[in-house]
Amino acid sequence: MFQRRKLSGLLVALLLSSPVYAGKLSIVIDDFGYRPAQENQVLQMPAAISVAVLPNAPHAREMATKAHQRGHEVLIHLPMAPLSKQPLEKDTLRPDMSPDEIARIIREAVADVPFAVGLNNHMGSAMTSSLPGMQKVMQVLDRYNFYFLDSMTIGNSQSTRAAAGTSVKVIKRRVFLDDTQNEADIRKQFSLAVRLAQRDGSAIAIGHPHPSTVRVLQQMLPTLPADITLVRPSQLLNEPQRGSTTPPAPDSKAKPVKPTRNTFHGVEVCKVTVQPVPATRALEVISDSISNSPLVQNLKKNLFGKQVP
Repeated sequence: MFQRRKLSGLLVALLLSSPVYAGKLSIVIDDFGYRPAQENQVLQMPAAISVAVLPNAPHAREMATKAHQRGHEVLIHLPMAPLSKQPLEKDTLRPDMSPDEIARIIREAVADVPFAVGLNNHMGSAMTSSLPGMQKVMQVLDRYNFYFLDSMTIGNSQSTRAAAGTSVKVIKRRVFLDDTQNEADIRKQFSLAVRLAQRDGSAIAIGHPHPSTVRVLQQMLPTLPADITLVRPSQLLNEPQRGSTTPPAPDSKAKPVKPTRNTFHGVEVCKVTVQPVPATRALEVISDSISNSPLVQNLKKNLFGKQVP
């Protein structure tokens, strides 16, 4: 009896001392390839910070290679057409492009950004809200075994629907860190990303290599709560995806998409009254349950050479 209590107490103590469930936070820094001074500061940060490189940037290959060598995950930050009227970068994806043209642009981007394992959109409210356009993109990404990080620059992005029938996994941005370059605002957004990761289990935040963003990350990354784990985007490919929490980035002046009315009002829920259980009784139940489990019974046999009552 003493041995049983001792073993059960040890197992309960191990359970109670186990680390708490950690929320997973992924941070991606976009627009790499133009500002090596700030970008090199980002590369001094923890390796779980990931970078998205613009393929036509003058330092694209250099910064992608450096990032990879220092253990950071690399994405292609591919320009996609916005709804707003503005000058487009070279090889910006548009919904009306042919599959061959989209394949060429992505192929050249892969060559310009070595070591990439995923792709996310630069701007793109017009492109990502086009189901036919994104289907063409996903069919090409399927050949490269890339994942797609949706920057969620528009609420009705079609990326998830477009990936159906391919092997491409889609993950979504939850927070933009630096819609403004005010450090107080960036700290607020960083804290929001942390809270979302704690509440929902995971969150992806996107920022840029602005001096103010770099300073905030240098200050706040060392103070991450103990229940938050910094991860790469690829570590969230099997996590449940939730919608964006912060507004789309200002690549579009389009009117917000009106949500579809839900006419289903649900059903009555049975009310269940639960009697409180004393803490001592709860521990007894847990202890008995553990002690009587097949795993522990087998452990007892190995430890003591016979069945222990």
